[in-house]
Amino acid sequence: MSALASVASAVFWGALVLSVLVFVHELGHYLAARFFGMRVTEFFLGMPCRLKLSYKSRTRGTEIGVTPVLLGGYTRICGMEGSQDELLAPCLGLVQSWGGCTPSEVAVRLGIDEERALSLLLTLSDWASIRDCGGGERFETLPRDADMLTEYDRGHDLSVAGSTMAGAARPIAGDLKEFLAAERGRTYLGHGFISRVLVLVAGPALNVLLALLIVTFSLSALGVEVAENTNVMGSVSEGGYAWEAGVRPGDKVISIDGAPVDDWSSIVARLHELLPQGKDLKIRVISSGEERDLVVDLPDGQPVDVIGIAPPTLMRRLALGEAFRAALRYAAAVGEGALRLITPRYSLETLKGTSSVVGISAMASKAASQGPNSLLLFAAVISLSLGFMNLLPIPPLDGGKVAIELVQLIVRRPLSVRVQNAVSYVGLALFLALFVFALRNDIGSILAG
Repeated sequence: MSALASVASAVFWGALVLSVLVFVHELGHYLAARFFGMRVTEFFLGMPCRLKLSYKSRTRGTEIGVTPVLLGGYTRICGMEGSQDELLAPCLGLVQSWGGCTPSEVAVRLGIDEERALSLLLTLSDWASIRDCGGGERFETLPRDADMLTEYDRGHDLSVAGSTMAGAARPIAGDLKEFLAAERGRTYLGHGFISRVLVLVAGPALNVLLALLIVTFSLSALGVEVAENTNVMGSVSEGGYAWEAGVRPGDKVISIDGAPVDDWSSIVARLHELLPQGKDLKIRVISSGEERDLVVDLPDGQPVDVIGIAPPTLMRRLALGEAFRAALRYAAAVGEGALRLITPRYSLETLKGTSSVVGISAMASKAASQGPNSLLLFAAVISLSLGFMNLLPIPPLDGGKVAIELVQLIVRRPLSVRVQNAVSYVGLALFLALFVFALRNDIGSILAG
């Protein structure tokens, strides 16, 4: 395969695997938010971009689509940030009464500066109570049905009499604060601690669940390659120590340095005993029906790990329960690896094995070339990694947001937006450093290869 074809293959398979897994991750957040009745205005595969392909759900109001920047995805859940300003209610009342307005008009009417007026309008826009139709220069009402429900609210029906369209004046009947409380109740911040945390962990949880299903399916339906416990060689690495000694696939090893061996377990045990000594090995094999004595030439005084032999393998399909238990063990191992990343004792060692998008793409291409089963299992590993990494208590990851929720629960008051942003910036800096480190690992591997 040419270098250009290799790069194209890596880009294709890397983008495909990561896009699917990010879509699943964001789908978890989206489904959980909708389940709890939170407004969700956007659900996109890819990072925000002017170029996009999308459609608007008639029943949920959510704009669903894809952008060309396939480096992630996002779900815009309403009310994840915003002001607690006491003027939100009168500001919303003004927009509803007028149908549309500018920040300066709100500032004059409420007797405040324009910056505060803009903050109020942006908060209400983030709640999907009104909409920003001019890049922060003008705001207007949203379509509402006879019960004042917007297109993002469960149970709305804009076809009934009494509904109004965007930009139409729709004065609020009744208490403004009660109406504002109802609007806030349809946002992330308007829900309780448990609902918010479940929305945050739903993305990683769906990634982990997908991986468990993939591994279970792969092991039970497609099977797993297992080694036969035999002393017949299944493969011998060309150029390895055993190959240079004359060992070939199909040869039967019957003794190593005078000790008889009759299966793969005894071969492994004997090599484990002798290889650390750094001495040449005498191996007796039966090849083409004849016994032969071979000498495996090892570096004098230098311990080695392997001599380049492997037993034959066969495909074994596991029972469904056994496959699922194996998937759970697999997930636990990946989760432990993610936890080691933030354990000071193991952090540096774990970092040395991390890969960036570049490395993941190269591995995805290699897995695809080995067949569907290899690609599925690789996707499962990345899905598990994506899920567990996002649960680490580091903002702006989902786990970091859960940590902030816990802190707010303990101190019994919300942390200021400034504090949350500061913590998120520290987290972003940390992950930028991690990306650079992982990218360096990938470049080193490519150059070494």
